[in-house]
Amino acid sequence: MTDSTQHTEQQQAKNVKERQFKGLSLSERKQARREKLIEAGIEAYGTHGFFSVTVKDICLEAKLTERYFYESFKKSEQLFQTIFLKLIDELQQNVMQAIMQASTDSKKMIEAGLTALLMTLKNNPRMARIIYIDAMLVQELHNQATIHETMSRFDRMIHAFVMLMMPNINKSEREISMIATGLNGYVTQIAIRWVMSGYKQPMEEVLSSCSAVFLALLDTFSEPQSLNKSAVKK
Repeated sequence: MTDSTQHTEQQQAKNVKERQFKGLSLSERKQARREKLIEAGIEAYGTHGFFSVTVKDICLEAKLTERYFYESFKKSEQLFQTIFLKLIDELQQNVMQAIMQASTDSKKMIEAGLTALLMTLKNNPRMARIIYIDAMLVQELHNQATIHETMSRFDRMIHAFVMLMMPNINKSEREISMIATGLNGYVTQIAIRWVMSGYKQPMEEVLSSCSAVFLALLDTFSEPQSLNKSAVKK
């Protein structure tokens, strides 16, 4: 028997041994446990808040022992970070999908994108709490620059949105980047206030408030030529 053949047989035996529990390999079972912990974390953190939830609480929710928690995560903050990034991806995808499915009319694109953002938050209060309340308070996310990187991702998304709305905008990339950062901060602060209030203000009013700055941007950059002409005539 060659070394190659022996190695192949050993690998096959290992694979067979791995698939002894419900047809799943060891790595597949580990991934399944990890997903259960993530779902349990969304439920627990999103309902009670990060600082009121322990590793034991997460394990009880997931119906797993604590040793399985530490199999996938070193500490609570690591699980929370994983959940935060997962929910941010979901939120961003919902917004982008709504924008791309809207008509080419700039105002309708603004309404579609912001409506998707607000509806996602209202329909998923656990997500909203994790992203807009607890994440701002978990120091680990700030230490690892997770919050900064996430805000930058939304800055870039809004940057692309501005270019999509106004492809002929007469501004430098650096100026548009700063504008996108401002728009992101504006909408984020409104979203935080709305979530923390328990969605007391009607969504139509929140949507109108968020839309105002985007509509003002459209008006501002659609008039400069006519304003310049007036100035020349004077």
